[in-house]
Amino acid sequence: MQVTSAGQRGIVIAVDLGDERRPLDPELDEFESLVLATGASIVGRVIQRRDAVDPATLVGSGKAHAIAEMLHEYGANLVLVLNDLRPRQRKNLERIVPVPIVDRTMVILDVFARHARSREGKLQVELAQLRYRQSNLIGVGADLSRLGGGIGTRGPGETKLEVDRRRIQQRISVLRDQLERVRKQRATRRQARRDEPLVALVGYTNVGKSSLLNALARSDAFVADQPFATLDPTVRRVFLRERQYVRMVDTVGFITDLPKDLVAAFRATLEELQDADVLVHVTDASTSDRERQEHAVVALVRDLGLDKKRRIDVFNKIDKVTNAANVPGAISVSARTGAGLDALRTAIAKSLR
Repeated sequence: MQVTSAGQRGIVIAVDLGDERRPLDPELDEFESLVLATGASIVGRVIQRRDAVDPATLVGSGKAHAIAEMLHEYGANLVLVLNDLRPRQRKNLERIVPVPIVDRTMVILDVFARHARSREGKLQVELAQLRYRQSNLIGVGADLSRLGGGIGTRGPGETKLEVDRRRIQQRISVLRDQLERVRKQRATRRQARRDEPLVALVGYTNVGKSSLLNALARSDAFVADQPFATLDPTVRRVFLRERQYVRMVDTVGFITDLPKDLVAAFRATLEELQDADVLVHVTDASTSDRERQEHAVVALVRDLGLDKKRRIDVFNKIDKVTNAANVPGAISVSARTGAGLDALRTAIAKSLR
């Protein structure tokens, strides 16, 4: 279920709390790139500096009314909010702003929905969307009756809220059963492929993991210069040196504060990482936001219980920078030009001894 479309024109709203540890600009730029990946356009931006978010409307009543007036001025039909929205804040904002209000989690879910290609990926995204709706029961014009999959009918005496909750829970149960079967099938396939070591590419979204896989395996995995182009795990056989090959898997990219509903829904996919003999952490050498991105990846790897695995740090896209990042133990490569790939093959082979 997509909440944005190519015909929508949005105003981006962000509250800057002045936290030096999390400057606003990098996260706002990333948010806007996610919005553009959904097909919507951005026609205005409102940044409000506050010591704390307003508990009632996030931005304050006066600013909310000003945003409502901006909609007509900019011809906007969508409000996109960077900050987390509590259900109460959303409800109060919707009373003032007469267009759909979409927060960062919803945008990420929408991007995932657009890029899901396999049946498994679509099931995972739908499960994450429903869990999010279950926790918020938000009104963005989504017709729950379209969900299908054994949804019950309205019972006597039930309120619309109760009906929505029941329908969502029933569909979640169906999706969980289907994904559990997928998980078991995937586990069986993994056991049958243990003849060669497994190397997993991990990293922030859009750092070039798929391009690196293609360069190492001389393959044609899908590549796009946009967030979350890869959702389904892609496995290729990669030559390291004479008589030594590995299976290399490219998994979904990470992002700061990746919604927990998405992590839970993609559990079967991320189990590929549990079986990995080595993790290759790919970083974009050309970005000025490297520290924040690396922190997000390390934190999620730790949350998944993978921090004890052997890890190789790789800086990709060195062809885009004058001076490649000089970090002890890291390997600088370019998936586009092939620079550094032999050094990476050697490092993987040594790590597997």
